[in-house]
Amino acid sequence: MKSLIIIMLSSILTVASAQNTPVGIFKTNADIGKPKITGSAQYNAADQSYTLTGAGYNIWFARDEFHYLYNKITGDFILTANFEFIGKGKAGHRKTGWMVRESSDDKSVHASATIHGDGMTCLQWRVSTGMAMRDPQDEIFAKDSSYNVIQVERAGKKIIMRAARNGKPLDIIGSTEMANLPDEVLVGPFVCSHDSTVTESVKIWNVRIDKPVADEYDPGKSGYLGCRMETMNVTDGKRTVIYEKAGRFEAPNWMPDGKKLLFNMDGSLFKIPVKGGEIEKLNTGFANNINNDHGISFDGKLLAISHGRQGMPGGGSTVYVLPLEGGTPKLITENTPSYWHGWSPNNKELVYVAQRKGIPIYNIYRNSIEGGKEVALTDIKAGQHVDGCEYSPDGKYIYFNGHFSGTMQIWRIKPDGSGQEQITSDNYNNWFPHISPDGKWILMISFQPEVNPNDHPSYKRVMLRIMPVTGGTPRVLAYLYGGQGTINVPSWSPDSKQIAFVSNSGK
Repeated sequence: MKSLIIIMLSSILTVASAQNTPVGIFKTNADIGKPKITGSAQYNAADQSYTLTGAGYNIWFARDEFHYLYNKITGDFILTANFEFIGKGKAGHRKTGWMVRESSDDKSVHASATIHGDGMTCLQWRVSTGMAMRDPQDEIFAKDSSYNVIQVERAGKKIIMRAARNGKPLDIIGSTEMANLPDEVLVGPFVCSHDSTVTESVKIWNVRIDKPVADEYDPGKSGYLGCRMETMNVTDGKRTVIYEKAGRFEAPNWMPDGKKLLFNMDGSLFKIPVKGGEIEKLNTGFANNINNDHGISFDGKLLAISHGRQGMPGGGSTVYVLPLEGGTPKLITENTPSYWHGWSPNNKELVYVAQRKGIPIYNIYRNSIEGGKEVALTDIKAGQHVDGCEYSPDGKYIYFNGHFSGTMQIWRIKPDGSGQEQITSDNYNNWFPHISPDGKWILMISFQPEVNPNDHPSYKRVMLRIMPVTGGTPRVLAYLYGGQGTINVPSWSPDSKQIAFVSNSGK
């Protein structure tokens, strides 16, 4: 029995002292500069977190000493993670963060996005081998900032550091051109005690290494990036990757029993256990061109899908309904394009966005699943846009995202289309409001201000944010690379404690 327990524990925790052995997603775990005390790294598979322990006199002057967990990466990338020192520590300038390094030589060219023990958060760098480090006071830096999320982006020769406090958008801390960094570099988290006689430890979680594409990238022509299926606890903000694929999948719904997720891939729908595991294809009859607009009725019995019919206007997206356990879909919208977005709490009506009479404007419509004449709930003007319509669980409102001036924001109307009311008002472009099953929270995806407000493209730096339905400032839950297909559909767990979403990365 004891040996079985030991085996089980070893499958959860991977601990390695400084050596060239993989730890979690990182292929190399090593001390740089021969610190007096050997460092180590631990990976906890249960919550996908890392604990780094290391010594080292400093990362400064002409040479460095620290503990490093890294991979070799070519080209552009975006690195994001949460960092937290363990314990009070001895030196105020103990440091951790992300590092981009030419080599494992202790005098190597590098840039490090650093959090210090005393709160100073800054971008530091060495421009040439053996040269003195740049003083962060020569550039933008933050003192006593309480930042705990660090992001580093490499765009060509430029290194950009961003940081955030829990729940807040990322701030730009600094940037620099690193002409002497090669195309292939070492990338990963680090820890340095700033006192060679002691070790310091740091916990790191929500670790993501994303390979972005150029703004003009066309996935239809050049291929789709890889996807991760993720779940997140909305209370503590911890994310878990449960499924990854080199190709495309999108838009997870949480199944009513809370044990599986439903998502679209390759024109079909699949289920996967919330903890990860084998995927299972759902029987959707003739519907083999299903897009990322699908969802489950409040009573958990029916499924609405949007399936593209060949030869029909606007790509032919059509709304159908079928039993959640699978079966033959029933036609709801004869006219196309129509994209489902929400069920009414009485389980008898749907809301969707659609173009009609050949006019290239989307409006919100409501219709019965028993058929009948659809009812237009909005009447917008050219240049405006509405999308993502969804009922609140009490049936009193339909929430949606609308662009009526400036940016895309979250709005709501009554079920008859009256009483239009703006919910968010900021510089971001906010899409796809999803109301938690307990009726307390609004989840949304927020695009950066420079993105066209009428578009929700793939492969952008986006945020998932949450706010009370009663109003208030949205709080950031996740910083990710994604967009189209991330949370196009209702994504809450039945107990309102978790969400599911898709993030993206190239190879």
